[in-house]
Amino acid sequence: MNIQEFISSAAESSKRSGPHDRIVLSSRVRLARNLRSLPFPGWAKKPDRVKALETIRPAVESLPQMKQAYSESMDNLTALDKQILVERHLISREHAAKNAGSGLVLNKEESLCVMINEEDHLRMQALRPGLQLKEAWQAIDQVDSALEKKLDYAFSLQLGYLTACPTNLGTGIRVSAMLHLPALVLREQINQIVQAVNKLGLAVRGLYGEGTEALGNVFQVSNQMTLGEVETDIVERLNKVLAQLIEHEENARASLTEKKSKVLFNHIGRAYGILANAHSISSKETMNLLSLMRLGVDLGLFPGTERSVVDELFISTQPAHLQKSFSEKLSAEERDLLRSDMLRERLKTVSRPDTTHVAAATGEKLDKENEE
Repeated sequence: MNIQEFISSAAESSKRSGPHDRIVLSSRVRLARNLRSLPFPGWAKKPDRVKALETIRPAVESLPQMKQAYSESMDNLTALDKQILVERHLISREHAAKNAGSGLVLNKEESLCVMINEEDHLRMQALRPGLQLKEAWQAIDQVDSALEKKLDYAFSLQLGYLTACPTNLGTGIRVSAMLHLPALVLREQINQIVQAVNKLGLAVRGLYGEGTEALGNVFQVSNQMTLGEVETDIVERLNKVLAQLIEHEENARASLTEKKSKVLFNHIGRAYGILANAHSISSKETMNLLSLMRLGVDLGLFPGTERSVVDELFISTQPAHLQKSFSEKLSAEERDLLRSDMLRERLKTVSRPDTTHVAAATGEKLDKENEE
């Protein structure tokens, strides 16, 4: 089966919901593992990479969690297929660059994905919508335990699981969440927050991970240390930090609504105006404007419009997803024209932002505070 036929549509994907998903878009727990008997992928010759793939892939496919899964060698996927998987955050940009000797196994629900011969022999991850780090950890821990009975992992009693990069040594765990933080950006508090999070030993990255920018005001927060700490402690520590980040973002939204409502309405109104009327628009501008519109939906400025409408556009307007709709290869300029057509058509039924009730509620609150 074609991977584009296997994965859910942008509309279906955008309807997945979870706790605190106004702010936490998704949770992910990834484990890095290697086989004891073969060179790590970065050092391996093609025959060794092929041997690793032939050893690991059947073991992963045999798991109960991978019943009806999609399984394929990376050299059988087109560049467009790979980019779509990257845009869905199902594989890394690094894995998209792999060909013969690397593979992918993705379960039916798109909640478990195993990359074979990325930087390590195994990069397995569990994904959940909203804030569900514990659930994601439990899911991937079960997969890991089952695979450890079938595969001989590279493991040291002193160092733990051996990995290609020293930063993954020990537990090999990377716990992360994607957060939508537009109010902290508008309040110009985001740099202060990022610095505070970094001091706690956590990393803050952009939409597609290390070395990428925070398009659409989306930030990835993850652990950095994997050695000398128990997995459950790492999950718990990140959970506590995320709870604080959610509170900071909620407070920033409330502060903007109460003290800077005109500035806020101006940002959201302009975003809607451009998205609903532009005749050429880039992917980057689209994501940044959709972020503001999503904030507007969360604040009740678009009555009757579901957040999933914006989330669907987040996915469907990205370059590979847009390209998927057309048989011939599109230039960046052609994509910008078609993207704007899609946005105008999709937003036809969405009325311009209604600020009256939000402004009225803010005015009433300020009047009460003044009386007190």
